[in-house]
Amino acid sequence: MNIRRYIEERLAEPLSKLAGRSVPAIVAPSARAGFGDYQANGVMPAAKSAGTSPRKLAEQLLATANLAGVAEKLDIAGPGFINIRLDRAWLQQQLSAMAADEHLGVDRPVQPQTVVVDYSAPNLAKEMHVGHLRSTIIGDALARTLGFVGHKVIRQNHVGDWGTQFGMLLAYLKLQRPDWQSGGIHIADLEDFYRQAKQLFDADPAFADAARAEVVALQGGNPDSRRAWEMFLDESMEHCRAVYKTLGVLLADSDVHGESAYNDDLANVVADLDKAGLLKESQGAKCVFLPEFADKDGDITPVIVQKSDGGYLYATTDLAAIRYRVGTLKAQRVLYLTDGGQALHFRMVFAAARQAGMVPEDVRLEHVPFGVMLAEGGGKFRTRTGGTVKLIDLLDEAQKRARAIVLAKNPELTAEADEVAQIVGIGAVKYADLSQNRNSDYVFSFEKMLAMEGNTAPYMQYAYARISSIFRKAGVARESFFGRAVELAQPEERALGLKLLQFAETIQAVASECLPNLLCAYLYDLAGAFTGFYENCPVIQADEPTRTNRLALCALTARTMQKGLSLLGIRTIEQM
Repeated sequence: MNIRRYIEERLAEPLSKLAGRSVPAIVAPSARAGFGDYQANGVMPAAKSAGTSPRKLAEQLLATANLAGVAEKLDIAGPGFINIRLDRAWLQQQLSAMAADEHLGVDRPVQPQTVVVDYSAPNLAKEMHVGHLRSTIIGDALARTLGFVGHKVIRQNHVGDWGTQFGMLLAYLKLQRPDWQSGGIHIADLEDFYRQAKQLFDADPAFADAARAEVVALQGGNPDSRRAWEMFLDESMEHCRAVYKTLGVLLADSDVHGESAYNDDLANVVADLDKAGLLKESQGAKCVFLPEFADKDGDITPVIVQKSDGGYLYATTDLAAIRYRVGTLKAQRVLYLTDGGQALHFRMVFAAARQAGMVPEDVRLEHVPFGVMLAEGGGKFRTRTGGTVKLIDLLDEAQKRARAIVLAKNPELTAEADEVAQIVGIGAVKYADLSQNRNSDYVFSFEKMLAMEGNTAPYMQYAYARISSIFRKAGVARESFFGRAVELAQPEERALGLKLLQFAETIQAVASECLPNLLCAYLYDLAGAFTGFYENCPVIQADEPTRTNRLALCALTARTMQKGLSLLGIRTIEQM
């Protein structure tokens, strides 16, 4: 159960009647335990619209609100805030229901949606670099969370697999591998391959002409060029597969739907924009001018859909993708995971799609932007020579460092060291990113992300492993306590139980607001609540039935931690 939403709904109706119009109760967890469990903050704006004092309206709300059996105490703080302390018996009832639920109390939506999540989207001409990390792991976490909530999730990897650069690469492939038709190709380093092709393109006019001819042949559907292009793409995807496997993200080849998939529809998009009366010519280019994108002088930034030479742009492809996702995939919500620098582009494309009638009013198109990952000095993340850092190299380095830390902490883990290093190192990289508000830039630091203390993946993984050790020492299976009813006799038990019950509202907030850092913050608080419980409430040494009750609390905490981390794409370890 989403407790916050439940209380909000119980208070909203009487508050709206008192205010004379529909107003929200605005319920949130209390910032300090001494103020209660939740606080309702909707009285202040409601009083303003009702023309009365907030304090008086708060008193009237307490007299009419029906929270019997849910809250054991309601009181007014300050000018009109309402503090809510939940009834212990009610908490126990909800916690027992959560323990018996495979879904851990997260309610399924009444009307599940089809949600398309567009993320990762590397350029297949090159290897994935650190700039692809955030889109890949934030998108993966959101896709996992939306699926867990109960929506139908369709992953779309909108790879860059079309354009003039591929003519250059195909010409170079045929030059370097004259036997390419005899079988599969293998390129050890895509970056070097691209760099060498570009150097030759710039230096050799004959090669440049051959590259341009390849573009024409490819766009014209020439079977030979098409076959070479497909082989090159498969080789490029092999590099991506290695990154996805290492990261543990749920992206498969079947999720790839790149730029080339929309090529045949681009002329139709332009024609349909013309039919809708939106197309205007500017300096030979075909554009859509929307008044909302005018500057202070009235000059409108256009959405250019076809260049003067007849070529198409990203906006054209994105419009074709919208039509496919809404019309064929039946998407009701589409999320685009890219850096914040593309915000204006998506605002304009979304507006053009709606103006052209490509998107029904009830379909949500959402750009989910994120900030930049910076080096420790605060600048761009580069190699020592100033080049782009390959993502696979960064992930390999994370695992090497994690292995050294793991063996220093526990030299007996030699047999499992590689697996543990992989789980800890990759988890550290992902958690360090996901724990940040995605809208912010953040500084990448191996030292901080691999720390065993603070809001890090190793700390969370250790907290989970510590709970697992309790069951090993007790000589009982954790699974045997799943579904058991629990009691919250001690303050620390109550605090842990309340935090466990906030899992559902956290997950639903992540799904709604596309902010994985809310889940990271929740898990860190849950680990803290468990520490307070464990330090003050003996578990194994406790007498029955307290021992069983506390083991049941431990089991539910472990389940919740494991599920929360898995929704972030992070694995847990039974022993560290």
